Amino acid sequence: VAYDNLMTDVSIIRGVKPEAVVELDGERFDIGGLLGQPDYAYLKPEWVDLLTASSDAFQLAGVDVDTISERFPWKRVRHAADLPWPPPGVSATFRYAPPEGKLAGVTVSVHYEMYDGIPVLAKWISIRNGGDKPVQLNTFISEILAAVESDSSVDVREQWNYPNIHIETDFAYGGTEPAAARRTVYWVPDPQYTTQVNYTLQSPVMLECRLPIGPDVAIAPGDTFTSFRTFELIYDSTERERKGLAVRHMYRTLAPWVTENPIMLHVRPSDPPSVRLAIDQCADVGAEMAILSFGSGLNMESEDPAYIARIKELVDYAHSKGIELGGYSLLASRKIGPEDDVINPATGKTGGAIFGESPCLGSTWGQDYFRKLKDFIEQTGMDLLEHDGSYPGDRCASTTHPGHKGLNDSLWTQFQAIADLYAWCRARGVFLNVPDWYMLSGSNKTAMGYREVNWSLPRERQLILGWQNIFDGTWQKTPTMGWMFVPLVEYQGGGAAATLEPLSEHLDAYGAHLAQNFGAGVQACYRGNRWYDTDETRAVVTHWIDFYKKYRDILESDIIHVRRPDGRDLDCILHVNPRLPEMGLAFVCNPLDEPISGRRLRL
Repeated sequence: VAYDNLMTDVSIIRGVKPEAVVELDGERFDIGGLLGQPDYAYLKPEWVDLLTASSDAFQLAGVDVDTISERFPWKRVRHAADLPWPPPGVSATFRYAPPEGKLAGVTVSVHYEMYDGIPVLAKWISIRNGGDKPVQLNTFISEILAAVESDSSVDVREQWNYPNIHIETDFAYGGTEPAAARRTVYWVPDPQYTTQVNYTLQSPVMLECRLPIGPDVAIAPGDTFTSFRTFELIYDSTERERKGLAVRHMYRTLAPWVTENPIMLHVRPSDPPSVRLAIDQCADVGAEMAILSFGSGLNMESEDPAYIARIKELVDYAHSKGIELGGYSLLASRKIGPEDDVINPATGKTGGAIFGESPCLGSTWGQDYFRKLKDFIEQTGMDLLEHDGSYPGDRCASTTHPGHKGLNDSLWTQFQAIADLYAWCRARGVFLNVPDWYMLSGSNKTAMGYREVNWSLPRERQLILGWQNIFDGTWQKTPTMGWMFVPLVEYQGGGAAATLEPLSEHLDAYGAHLAQNFGAGVQACYRGNRWYDTDETRAVVTHWIDFYKKYRDILESDIIHVRRPDGRDLDCILHVNPRLPEMGLAFVCNPLDEPISGRRLRL
């Protein structure tokens, strides 16, 4: 009956809706809610006592208040910001009983969390089957808000301005930024809002958080189903930078592992002599992690004892030098076979997946893949998983895969499989490079936002584009949440003009890459065979790594975007953190071949 923004003294909602909606055994039920509001344009306090509860809805049976529990364990094994986990705050659970004569023994709980120092609300539901027979959960809506519109239009628009709230869930996939991976957040028309100015009543002013399909799962007697979590960040401004600062603060609060930011070398070959050389150079220059990169030949699906022992020897050698060692594995965007690949619901055949051909995570191959990956990490002691082609949201119409019954439960079960793997990695301290938005599910880092083929362009163009990518990629990401790329060896073509090797012959470009990445607090995938080839090259590398480590805390703090790089004039970012002794660090770049003076950069 109230949801108020105390920072701006405005109401967030304009009407009462149920806490949630569930469809159980084919019947739809409201969870709570009130009936009889005369106008959904606004909600007057004196109306509330006149509203009535529906006898067909689940009714409130009790409330429990507690502290916050961690969503999953986080084992801290490397440098990260000194942040608490779980975040301090308060939780409340509202327990609802079913309507009389319906679903005996079934209870629905609505869970809330609020966190100290940040205007974020978390919400999810759980359904416990205390009865004596299974209950089928067909669909659910775990959050419904009759939000105050930020856009009022008589006409139907192609693009609307949605209410000024950041909504995100931990059921996200298929993108490297929140907006692209937002698969369970829907702004829809509110049919009860009949006094809106939109002539066709189509203003998207009601929030629904729900799955695109399913979950269509059976809840056995004595079992509990738990939904995804919705996180609602309330803004105090419409200004872009301030909103970005709030979002970044949210990620540090809800997913503090994203502040892990190891200095990494992507090692192209995986033969032991090459890997040992890379490890030695990492230790020599002060880097912290080596990754057996894509194309290296590493096979994390191998069950060959001799091969596993060989990789373990390399991991042990790295650890003896104080270096972490990890590797690359490809999941989606490859073809396994007709028995294990995703079945397209439109054709009944393989093909047509998001990446063309892709295995189903609920297939026999998919279940074996996760087992093999965990076994490999456990037996070798690897510290990092770079998981390419993470689950992108494919739906599978197969009825023979052991991990799901059919199409309607295939999205839910496949996502749970990938989320369980990432939570397992987080609990073991395994670093996760994932080119997808699994931050709230346990991953550490995704791409900062670059186009891969651009690294085959001439070196001078790579530098300006890369600097723009960092500037643009840190509006909502912290510097630690995204990786950049540096092609020490040829990548995606481009020949000698695009490549840094021999490093000593292109030290100006190599040094510029190091400067802009470390100066932004952003780690890059330095992909090649080595950090340096001469003493002069080594000196440049160690200079920037030393600079980064000296100012690490402020460099990994928030970025204020001063002037975007354009190759025409000075550009600048400003690192800020009022909690540090050094509260600011400005990083200014002159892209021209001549000195620039007499300019002013405005904040």
